[in-house]
Amino acid sequence: MSAAITMPHRALGQMRVGQLLTNAALRHATKEAFHCVPTGRRYTFAESNARCNRLANGLMSLGLAKGQRVAFLSTNRAEVAEIYFALAKSGLVGIPLNYRLAPVEMIALMQDIGADALLFERKFAAVAERVRAELPAVRALVGFGDGDAAAALGYETLLAGADAAEPAVEIDEHDAYYYNLTSGTTGLPKCYAISQYNNSTLASFFQAFDMTHADVVLTLFPMFGRVGFAWLAGAVIHGVRNVITNFDPAQTLALIASERVTITNLVPTMGAMLLAQPTLADTDLGSLRAIVFAGSLLPPAVRDGVAERICPRLYEYYGMQETGALVVSNPEDRAHRPGSVGRAILFAEVRVVDPDGRDLPPGETGAVIGRSPGTVSSYFNNPAKTAETFRDGWLHTGDLGSLDEEGYLSINGRLKDVIVTGGQNVHAGEVEAAILGCPGVADCAVIGLRDSLWGEAVTAVIVGAEGATVDAEAVTRWCRQSLAGFKTPKKVLVQPEPLPRTATGKVQKFLLVERYEVKE
Repeated sequence: MSAAITMPHRALGQMRVGQLLTNAALRHATKEAFHCVPTGRRYTFAESNARCNRLANGLMSLGLAKGQRVAFLSTNRAEVAEIYFALAKSGLVGIPLNYRLAPVEMIALMQDIGADALLFERKFAAVAERVRAELPAVRALVGFGDGDAAAALGYETLLAGADAAEPAVEIDEHDAYYYNLTSGTTGLPKCYAISQYNNSTLASFFQAFDMTHADVVLTLFPMFGRVGFAWLAGAVIHGVRNVITNFDPAQTLALIASERVTITNLVPTMGAMLLAQPTLADTDLGSLRAIVFAGSLLPPAVRDGVAERICPRLYEYYGMQETGALVVSNPEDRAHRPGSVGRAILFAEVRVVDPDGRDLPPGETGAVIGRSPGTVSSYFNNPAKTAETFRDGWLHTGDLGSLDEEGYLSINGRLKDVIVTGGQNVHAGEVEAAILGCPGVADCAVIGLRDSLWGEAVTAVIVGAEGATVDAEAVTRWCRQSLAGFKTPKKVLVQPEPLPRTATGKVQKFLLVERYEVKE
């Protein structure tokens, strides 16, 4: 009789984000890790790891301790990578701020989550000054980059006075790592904490893109979001150079040529902008082996144009901010199932279910649910939204889709009222609430209309109050006072008749889309 095997309560190994960079510095010490294009700086893996350690130790020297919250506000540059890894090593919990938000939104987010410090690029010094005046609980402000910020500690000064040794902090893989927003709003139902484990299990994501040690990554996605961070981590996991910059179409083409970039992640809007560049035909893009698309539906004209004129091997993926990627469509998948967004990646699971949670047969449309090691388990301080989304061990995406016999997923619509414009999620209700406060507006509905540049254009359909004349430009100006630029309607349509509604008073938005959509 064989002896019984007794398993330990939990494995001794831990999945921790900071260890990704620590190990990369051991394995690839002198290899270039990051090229910060906005500042021209280049750091090896050993240099980057030392700077991250100094930042972690420096923040702790200011009295910050594991579990406290550190907000950061910056465009794409090397400091953002350093902040992410310093947080991972120190146990401080990050609050990445979307610089596209209005200052009032940023401050509300910091207050709601309880920020104890703010690290900021000095071009956003005005926001930092408002934080100092309005959030007395934020006891440390650290500035970097060009410009002035009164009474803020210098980032490089902090690093210079700190130890480069690995921080002496015990990190558990289930510790909160940073807070993320799914829609770029301060609405807490869409805010959640990502754990160390969630963001250290990214290897399967990049395996689906056939990443190797020979790649050179170009990170263009804003690094305040989960996708931007993923490309930081993916390059570190593979020990490859990461070219970090902010998207500019002309510069992007030039960098692909000069840095011999092999892979990058775009949203369809970026692809459309690259195709419109007059320098495209004369740029050497021969180093590119792959372009990855995500963020919104990929219009056929953009997909075909990019494949023909920029790079023939295209990947697409589908998932939520809360799950990370669930499925990937590689070039072979695209040829085999052109209408699908792909099949589940390693360790991810996807199902299509009826309203009772039962699996539907292949080809039938139902609710898409999924889970993966990257999937979070709750929303911040909102049990009602948590109960709605996380049920029976699965995350309910709010999308409608179908699976075929081979496991290919097709997305057929949304249960949620979300518009995806230029890779950013915009909740129609938030925009409608803003517009209804505009003088002269009696009723409104916000919809997404197909757009060759943005994927979907945020569009407001407005009914004026009796006797009032509604000016579209005035509505736009009104929205800009309280909404981020990407949320402000790109189109304002005024109609004389009432909005179409159901018997229960809900706007039938599909009728508005049918009416105003430009037919191809």
